[in-house]
Amino acid sequence: MKRRARAAQCGFTLPEAIIVIAVTGIIAAVVATFIRAPVQGYFDSTRRAQLSDLADTALRRMTRDLRLALPNSVRVTSAGGSLYLEFLLTRGGGRYRAEPDASGSGDVLEFGSAASPYRFDVLGQMPTKPVTPGNSIVVYNLGPGFGASDAYQGSSGNLRTVSGVSGNTVTLSSAVAFPLPSTSSRFHVVEHAVSYVCTANATDPAAGELRRHWGYALAAAQPIAFPSGSDALLASGVAACSIVYNPSAVAMRNGVVSLALTLTRSSAGSSESVTLVQEAHVSNMP
Repeated sequence: MKRRARAAQCGFTLPEAIIVIAVTGIIAAVVATFIRAPVQGYFDSTRRAQLSDLADTALRRMTRDLRLALPNSVRVTSAGGSLYLEFLLTRGGGRYRAEPDASGSGDVLEFGSAASPYRFDVLGQMPTKPVTPGNSIVVYNLGPGFGASDAYQGSSGNLRTVSGVSGNTVTLSSAVAFPLPSTSSRFHVVEHAVSYVCTANATDPAAGELRRHWGYALAAAQPIAFPSGSDALLASGVAACSIVYNPSAVAMRNGVVSLALTLTRSSAGSSESVTLVQEAHVSNMP
C-alpha cells in the first residue's frame, strides 16, 4: 500500500497578518508615548545649550572689548528700535617723559605749544602690543562734554596720530600740543572705535541680531550708521537686549556697563529662550 506524503504548508493567513500589524501598531504607539517626552527633552536641552553658548560667547566678547576701552569713552544711545554701545578700543599705554633727564636731554611731551617734529619718549617698557603708524595717542581723556579733552573730537580734541616710532620715541603727525597733561604722565594708544548694535525683535526673533562694527571714522556725535569700516554678526535670534552704562558706579573711578541678552530659537512648532546677564567694569581714570 502506497503512502502519499503531504507537502508541509508554511506561512500565515491574511487575518493573522492584520492582527500582527494591529498589535505592532498598538505597541509602537505605547512606546512612542513613553519615549516622546525624553526625546523632546533632549532636543530642547540641546537647543538651550546652543543658545546659552551663543549668548555667552557674545557677552564675553563685549566684556573683553570693554575692559580695553579708553577711559571715559563709553557711550550708549538708542535709535530706531536699536541700542548702540560705542567706545574707543586701546591696545596699550604707558608713561611719557614729562621732564628732561639728569643730563637735560630727552624728548619731553609738550603742552600748550609744540615744536616740530612733535614727539616724546616713552619711559620704561613700550606697550606690549607694538605702537605702529596709524595708531592714535590720547592723553587725559575726560570724554564727551569736556571740549578739547574729548578723544571723539579727533585732532581738535586730545587725539593725535602716530607717524613713526624709533626705539622708545614716538613721533606724532602734527605739531599740535595736547590740551591737558595727565597727573600721572600717562598716555593711551587707541586702535580704533568700536560699536555694538543690538536690534531686538520680540515678535520675530529670527529678525533680531547683535552686530559689531569697527574701524569707521570718529564723530563727535555717536553714530547710528556705519558707511565705512568693518562689521561682523555676533548673534542672531535676538528677542530682547539691554545695555545700561553707569559712568561712576565704583568710587567715581570706574564705570559699569550692564548687559542683558535674550536669544530665542524656534523649531518644529516649539521655541526655546535663554537670557544671560553680565556686567563689565571699565576704568575711567584718565
